[in-house]
Amino acid sequence: MVDRHAVPILTPYARALGIELESWDGMAPVVRVGFSEAVLGRPGALHGGAISGLLETAGYGALRAELSHMGREARLKPINITVQFLRSGKEKPSFACARIAKLGRRTANLSVEAWQDDRAKPIASAVMNVMIVESAA
Repeated sequence: MVDRHAVPILTPYARALGIELESWDGMAPVVRVGFSEAVLGRPGALHGGAISGLLETAGYGALRAELSHMGREARLKPINITVQFLRSGKEKPSFACARIAKLGRRTANLSVEAWQDDRAKPIASAVMNVMIVESAA
C-alpha cells in the first residue's frame, strides 16, 4: 500500500489555483478546487483552463501514487491531453479523479473526470497519454 502522505500530488500551479487533496478513491487521489476569483471564467462560471488544470492534476496525482506504490521513481512528461467540456462549471466546488487505463514501462494512458454536485454528471473529462522517464539508479 502506498504511503499517501509521501506522494507529491500537488504542483505549484495546482496550489496557485487553489487545488487541494480532498480524499482518496482507492489508490487514486480525489482533488478539489473551490470557486474563487482565481478560477473565474465568464461571470458565474468556472474557467476552462482551471477545469483542465484540475483534470491534469488528478491524472498526474493518480499516476504518481501508482508509480510510488510500485517503487518506481520517474519524471512524467505529457504526450497529449484531450479535454472534453461537457457542461458549464458553476460557482461551487469542483472535484476530479483519474483512472489508469494502461501503465507500461515508458507510457501511461489515463481517463479523468471532473464533477461538481454529482459524480455521475461530469462537467468535463480528459484522456491523458504520459511519458514515463525512469530516474537513474
